[in-house]
Amino acid sequence: QVQLVESGGGLVQAGGSLRLSCVASGGTFTLYSAGWFRQVPGKERDEFVAAINRGGDSTVYGDSVKGRFTISRDNAKNTVYLQMNSLKPEDTAVYYCAADYTVQSIVTVSTAQYDYWGQGTQVTVSS
Repeated sequence: QVQLVESGGGLVQAGGSLRLSCVASGGTFTLYSAGWFRQVPGKERDEFVAAINRGGDSTVYGDSVKGRFTISRDNAKNTVYLQMNSLKPEDTAVYYCAADYTVQSIVTVSTAQYDYWGQGTQVTVSS
């Protein structure tokens, strides 16, 4: 059973930056691909933001964040990061970290494939 704890959310002005962290415990982190998703009020927790494979050498991004967000991981620290730059008001959401046990070192982009989720961290971007 893997537990995920996100941190780093907050209030920032448009154009600013935040870095989210997701610390994993309870499993062998190097066996899991990881991803970030977000949820706005009234919608499902299904907007794909970014994902990274087990080794950290392959990433995929949602169209709305390409060129602005960067996902990375430090397996020695069991941590996945999401660096968010050039933030926009439409980035306001609760951001969730997720982990998917993968036999191969692939990038998981579908919410349905993720096995474990964090509790979420709120990001609010003011205009």
